[in-house]
Amino acid sequence: MPDAYEFLKGHGTENDFVLLPDHDGSVHGDLDADRVRALCDRRAGIGGDGVLRVVRTAAYADAASYVPAGAAEWFMDYRNSDGSVSEMCGNGIRVFARHLVEEGLVDPSAPIPVGTRDGIKVLRVDGDLVTADMGVPQVLGETSVSVGPSDWPARHVDMGNPHAVAFVASLDDAGPLLVAPGHDPAVYPHGVNVEFVADRGDRHVAMRVHERGSGETRSCGTGACAVMVAAALRDGVVGPGDDAPAADTAYTVDVPGGTLTVTWTAANRILLTGPAVVVARGVTGL
Repeated sequence: MPDAYEFLKGHGTENDFVLLPDHDGSVHGDLDADRVRALCDRRAGIGGDGVLRVVRTAAYADAASYVPAGAAEWFMDYRNSDGSVSEMCGNGIRVFARHLVEEGLVDPSAPIPVGTRDGIKVLRVDGDLVTADMGVPQVLGETSVSVGPSDWPARHVDMGNPHAVAFVASLDDAGPLLVAPGHDPAVYPHGVNVEFVADRGDRHVAMRVHERGSGETRSCGTGACAVMVAAALRDGVVGPGDDAPAADTAYTVDVPGGTLTVTWTAANRILLTGPAVVVARGVTGL
């Protein structure tokens, strides 16, 4: 571990991250869980819902398991705030792309491929907004979640990481979300991100989320995508037996930290659009 190293801080709809530039993979080694927890500590560290290591795909041996050689120059090595490794982060990858653009590491006028543990994601930057092609959603049936004595049916949607989406009358129904909601361990043996969703209007919903490994956060990009998929299926946007809507369909998804737009295309891709900003940089010895 180096005595001191560079970091940046950014967020997408207030889902915040510590970014660690490590372009040639020589700075952070295996990036152990204790250091991730120290960085994300909101009182003794920098504070964040997770850590994004910015590393060239060719310089990170683990990336070869997820990204074909030469397919993406950059790899997002994402860790939850508890130090655990995660497959994907929709808000995080938009912040990742914003950093690459601001540092002159990619051409902002062209699509930006980024390697992740859920394969390659392609991003486009348009002013303050970044759109991430999150890929094909997997709808895996019905399950249930609970908070205290209350339980709700939930839709199991995988967006590269697992989600359980429950529709509620009020977002307050989920309570303080200080601990992870109950779930079926047979369906989610490695834990799950749980979204509670309330309607706000035509193709407009609001959500709260408890993220696996991070607790309740101000926003979750993959969660917003899962929520849109579940809402579109509930609303009949996708017909019985169909894989995707007949035409591109967008939903507005309000999160505590702002607003995201999620589009389910006729080609069966999920596009996540929202702001992404880098707010600070410095040097730390954590």
